[in-house]
This record gives sequence, C-alpha cells and structure tokens, in this order.
Amino acid sequence: MRKLYLLGSLLLAGVAVSAQSNKAVHWTFSAKKVADKTYEVHMTATIDGNYHLYAQNAGVDGPIPTSFKFTANPLAVNDGKVAEVGKMVKKKEEVWGGDVQYYEKTVDFVQKVKLKGNVKTNLAGSVEFMVCNDTQCLPPATVEFKVPVGG
Repeated sequence: MRKLYLLGSLLLAGVAVSAQSNKAVHWTFSAKKVADKTYEVHMTATIDGNYHLYAQNAGVDGPIPTSFKFTANPLAVNDGKVAEVGKMVKKKEEVWGGDVQYYEKTVDFVQKVKLKGNVKTNLAGSVEFMVCNDTQCLPPATVEFKVPVGG
C-alpha cells in the first residue's frame, strides 16, 4: 500500500512540475493574410520572469530546442521552415558545454501557409519547448494549437 501511495505521489509531483513550464511561457496563435491564398501563422511565446526559451537550433546538445509538429492537411501546404522573429541571445554556458541560443521575454515563430484553393481550414499541430533560468531548467512541455486560415 505504501508503494502505491509513493508512486501516486511521484506521478502527481511530475504533473505539477511539467505544468510549471506552461506557466513560464504563454503562447498565442494567430493568422494573417499576406497574399492570395497565402497566410502567415504567428506562434508567439511570451516568457515570464527571468526564464529563457531555447531557439529551434539551441546551438549545443543538451537543452531541448523549440520544435513544431504540424498535422497533415490536404487543403494547405507549409511554405518553408518556421522563421524566428525576435532578439536572439547567444551565450556561452558552461553547464551545456558551449554557446547556446535562446530568447528572453518574447519571440514570434512564423510559418507561411499556402492554401490549395479558396477554402477555410486550420493549421493544427503542437510546439515542444523548454525554459531555463540561471539556476534551473523546467521540464520540457508541449502545447497543442489550431489556427483558422482562409475563408
């Protein structure tokens, strides 16, 4: 019985710690028409306190880079890779053994999407990310999103 109680406590603690990453970064998602049947989907991270969010190329092995997975959609195609718009910090961090790349306060990730007709659909997927400060890293977290485009 004590083992079951201990296991349950550890699982709850893990869920609570994982939820902290979602509290340190707030995501907003929006779409903007930039040309006929072409949209920019903005996935904006607002980073709280003294935490920083790693770039898609963190620079070294160790920290979890921000990454996006998109759900296949027969009505739309992603045009190029996700761009990063923000003030990137490049800093040597001994704990990671090299130069790391990250963002503080805010960063806008932008994915261009081309629609295959005059349709209304969604760009859906998820973003995985990790945040750290000078003393600790929070566990990686994943946020799902669904952004309307077209119409």
